[in-house]
Amino acid sequence: MAGWTTCTGTALLLPLDNIDTDQLIPARFMSAPRSQGYGSYLLHDLRRDANSELLADFPLNQHDGVRILVAGRNFGSGSSREAAVYTLVDAGITAVIAPSFGDIFSSNAVNNGLLPARIGADAAATLYRLLENGPTEISIDLATGRLHCGTTELRFDLQDSWRTKLINGWDDIDLTLQHAEAIRDYAKTRHSTAPWAWPTTAN
Repeated sequence: MAGWTTCTGTALLLPLDNIDTDQLIPARFMSAPRSQGYGSYLLHDLRRDANSELLADFPLNQHDGVRILVAGRNFGSGSSREAAVYTLVDAGITAVIAPSFGDIFSSNAVNNGLLPARIGADAAATLYRLLENGPTEISIDLATGRLHCGTTELRFDLQDSWRTKLINGWDDIDLTLQHAEAIRDYAKTRHSTAPWAWPTTAN
């Protein structure tokens, strides 16, 4: 997974609360191999009619090249399916900006290079006003925790460990390996101070 520090792209307003993982990718599509790409399944049942035809009035169907979604509260709630993140990433989405996120979704997002940028209620209201007339370019800087939309600058919240993972392109294993020497030192010390805790060779 490639890391990133800044992202500038087209941001689209999707002012819906409680978009859950079942809406992001309905379960019936999760048997498809990831190698085929999950992008076409993104918000399938919201974006398409009963015949799977795209709905002309759904915002995401009206614009190509969207890289950033600005959504409502509780984005990514529901089940823990990682495929919900896959469908966003495969659709070309780099960041989702919202007032709150599902906890497991946020962790899965970071492990796949997708930024869950949490903003306050006032910042959300400002962004909604800026995007209400159509997609607008937004620039995101992970290092500073700031985003720019025109002349407006806003802060977003992100755990420091998640920031490190996104910038370096690390998952949980990569992050743990950065402490490999300390882990080895602890194991060596523990072995000498509590030998009873370690397996012994049977006679």
